[in-house]
Amino acid sequence: MDREDRESANRSSVTEFLILGFSEFPELQRPLFSLFSILYLMAVLGNLLVICIVCADRHLHIPMYFFLTNLSALDISSMTVTVPKLLAILQAQSNTISFNLCILQAHCFYSCTETEFLILTAMAYDRYVAIYNPLRYTIIMNKRICALLAAVSWITGFLEVLPHTIVVSRFSFCESNKINHFFCDYIALIKLSCTDTSVLDIITFTEGVLSFFTPFLLTLTSYVFIISTILSIRSREGKSKAFSTCSSHLTVIALLYGTLIGVYMQPSSDNSVNSNKLPTIMYTVILPLLNPLIYSLRSKELNVALKKAISRQVTSSAIKHVH
Repeated sequence: MDREDRESANRSSVTEFLILGFSEFPELQRPLFSLFSILYLMAVLGNLLVICIVCADRHLHIPMYFFLTNLSALDISSMTVTVPKLLAILQAQSNTISFNLCILQAHCFYSCTETEFLILTAMAYDRYVAIYNPLRYTIIMNKRICALLAAVSWITGFLEVLPHTIVVSRFSFCESNKINHFFCDYIALIKLSCTDTSVLDIITFTEGVLSFFTPFLLTLTSYVFIISTILSIRSREGKSKAFSTCSSHLTVIALLYGTLIGVYMQPSSDNSVNSNKLPTIMYTVILPLLNPLIYSLRSKELNVALKKAISRQVTSSAIKHVH
């Protein structure tokens, strides 16, 4: 049996993986289950609320909130890909996952992350046009352009990860099937493989440039123009109003890119996956929870729409009670 046949046999023998989760803290399994259940529920409800409010209020049918609903849908999707399985591990110790489902989970999670980069870049461009060229804003950022930007972001996000997924799915796993993470992370899977990763390294570098640094540089460029335009505004009130329109977006970008740089740009070591678990929670669980809070707290229009929705609901309930 030659090397290729041996590798094929080894790979075919791996039909499932064991996701260790937070097994290093056996006494915290139930508290962690309760914590992640609450965080997941709050994040999903918060993002669904943003989507419902924007869809229901015609005053919010503008590009900024259109992209915000896409961001909320992405947050719900990325959490649903990872958190329910984590809850099953913590509650029932159901830590097995089939080979195919593991690869699918990794692909969907990273695709959502890549798409989020692109949606945030589109939001940066929207803020750039709104501040840099306000007179032509409605012409440039029309419904067709917004829909096109969103569609390209979703399609590109899922296609960009595909080469990575195909290569990893053909890896041989010779030594262990235990994933020292709380979901099927590509880095954790690569550490289990006995296949030469030189091809994957090239793909990872190319994807990193295309899907991480390119959106980051485009977003950064947009904000260079945005900030220079804001600084050129003479009135203090004008500067404050202009900055308030992009402060929420800037906060979300800083949190997302800052967290990812901290997780994936650190030197690799044997303990890197283990040390990445807690920071990874930041962008898989905490950020999807914070995003609707950040936007709702800083958006006057969203706050007004939320108050109107609550007022209508209270009034409707009162009328039903009277009758």
